[in-house]
Amino acid sequence: MPTVRRIAALIEAIQKADTLIEALGWIRRFRDKITVIKLGGSVMEHENALRHVLLDIVFMETVGMRPVVVHGGGAAIDRAMDAAGLVPKKIKGRRYTDETTLTIVEQVLAYDTNERLAGQIEELGGRAMPLNFRTTNVLFGERLTLPGDDGQAIDLGHVGQVTRVDRTTIENLCYAGQVPVIPSMAVDESTGGKLNVNADTAATAVAQSLGAEKLIYMSDVNGVRRDKNDPASIIHSLTDREARELITSGVVDAGMIPKVEACLATLERGVRKVHIIDGRTRHSLLLEIYTTSGVGTEIVKAG
Repeated sequence: MPTVRRIAALIEAIQKADTLIEALGWIRRFRDKITVIKLGGSVMEHENALRHVLLDIVFMETVGMRPVVVHGGGAAIDRAMDAAGLVPKKIKGRRYTDETTLTIVEQVLAYDTNERLAGQIEELGGRAMPLNFRTTNVLFGERLTLPGDDGQAIDLGHVGQVTRVDRTTIENLCYAGQVPVIPSMAVDESTGGKLNVNADTAATAVAQSLGAEKLIYMSDVNGVRRDKNDPASIIHSLTDREARELITSGVVDAGMIPKVEACLATLERGVRKVHIIDGRTRHSLLLEIYTTSGVGTEIVKAG
């Protein structure tokens, strides 16, 4: 029996070695390349899942990749507003941000969440820098309005879109071996005020500015599926043309449409590859980047 156990242990060790050898080629390929990782509420609301994502990010930096984190924090903001007796107001899916809401968003997103994420990376053995209004702000923007049905612009309060990214500061941190952690807020270039920014579009702006190799959306689904109710029907690789056809045909529908459209917009802005993966799956980030098959959906521009 001990011999059987030793053989089983040896087989397991060999399998681990095979995994490392498979990862080696990808590690070499992506060394010194910037990958932007967008963290959303679906990951940050699960403490254990978040820990594994951050551990993956520490691994990426350790083997020579340059991860950059952009995060939102909608659920935490909603909780803080509820505690303050405020009811969130949404207009066409966007959070209306008045002065009181902006104060809460700034505290929860730019400070509490941002500094907690950077601190957790440090606790896991990495080096991280929170980039917020009291350290170094790197996102700049302008007020955003939405088109109304009557042709009049809809005001969203202190809501904006990113128009400029301080690329130099982010790159200097990356090449110093630190992980930049960026909240989805910006400084209004015309007034100096603060703006609440959609995290997906903020991540796209950062990835475009840095000429990132990859932008990875950490989602609560495992990727684009041929049957939205069947996780096994995941499509591991798509071109932008194929993705648009899936939207037109109705294979991609409902909540997945904005995610795929965000991916397509990102590719149009020069980012090489965009991934949608389930951040709740243990080590999904490493499995997507460092294995041949991956665990999510990769979307690339058609050749």
